[in-house]
Amino acid sequence: MILLDSGTSYAKLLDTAGGQRRVVPAENLDANLAADLCCGHNVVGRGGKIVNELVALARGALRLTDSNDFVVLDVGSRDTKFVKIKDRRYDACDWNSSCGALVGFTIEMLGRYYGLDFAAISPEREAPASTCGVFGISAMFDRIITGSSPEQAVALFVRSSLQAIHAFCGRPKRVLLSGGLCDNPLALGSFPCEVEPLGRFVQLEGLLGYAENAAEEA
Repeated sequence: MILLDSGTSYAKLLDTAGGQRRVVPAENLDANLAADLCCGHNVVGRGGKIVNELVALARGALRLTDSNDFVVLDVGSRDTKFVKIKDRRYDACDWNSSCGALVGFTIEMLGRYYGLDFAAISPEREAPASTCGVFGISAMFDRIITGSSPEQAVALFVRSSLQAIHAFCGRPKRVLLSGGLCDNPLALGSFPCEVEPLGRFVQLEGLLGYAENAAEEA
């Protein structure tokens, strides 16, 4: 069975026969690939059953943690979403594709543009509040123009963006993080709360759980 989490910038795949998990740039995904079970923004035309991303996110997190109460947060290239679990049952969720949009993509783009090593940049502990990513980018460029290094300006932008995302998901004391930011040391150190990275395959894990439950019920 082929499971596919097809995001805007990256696709995550799992072949259950071999157990291999892969991350592939979305533009390099085989145009003829057909999945048995899938979720994500770019799954149209991929065949198989489509599972809601929030459902896959919640199911995946429940499989990856023993915690009874938690917030799992996915910061993607296109949008930001979270699910709140209480007593290991759904409690609340939300999805932001406007002010919380493009944070993952923008951080990756800035790293490439300025040639940054995110592991070598010290996180900022405080940053000016920003309710809009566009204003945050504008402020970042203003800092560089007035003498700040790209490293410091980007670190402030990352902290400001994650402060806004933290507020969006209810300011929990701890978040379980899903997505590409799990591999970004600067982002992990910039959250204004405790953060536990679950990796990039949380939604694939949710699809796997969905498939296993369907097989048991059949």
